[in-house]
Amino acid sequence: MGILHTIIGIVAIVAAIVSYGKFSKINLNHITGKIYFYCTVITSFTALGLSKLGGFNPGHVFALFIVVLVWVAYFLYVKKPGHNKARYFENFLLSFSFFLSWVPTINETFTRVPVGKPLAKAPTDPVIAKTLFVFLILFITGSIYQFIHQRKINKKIIN
Repeated sequence: MGILHTIIGIVAIVAAIVSYGKFSKINLNHITGKIYFYCTVITSFTALGLSKLGGFNPGHVFALFIVVLVWVAYFLYVKKPGHNKARYFENFLLSFSFFLSWVPTINETFTRVPVGKPLAKAPTDPVIAKTLFVFLILFITGSIYQFIHQRKINKKIIN
């Protein structure tokens, strides 16, 4: 199940990056946004069957939180079409879910790769913290950009 989980998670990440490149957001109105949504939900649920620690743990709560974020964003997308204020929340929730998806991705990758001599010894390793800090800065900067971009779109719609 771990290999399937990883492959679907990579597809979600690639879809999100492509969507950001085309639309400056994860666009649920486009195939890339839909792929991100479905693959993120599947990846989060398959994470519930994986555990290095055994049993239900904080990683499982994290996965469920990501599912809640994307479902709320999807709800706003479906139930509030054209509702301009809803787009701010939808964009933020999807971007936040994308950022949070990087936490276990970076942790698992850095503690396993390269095989035999991983980049990090444990989740508390400074290289993981520094990398996540860079992703946090990118998330904050991207969220501000998305807010400004959405405000421009909303102004065009109103005028």
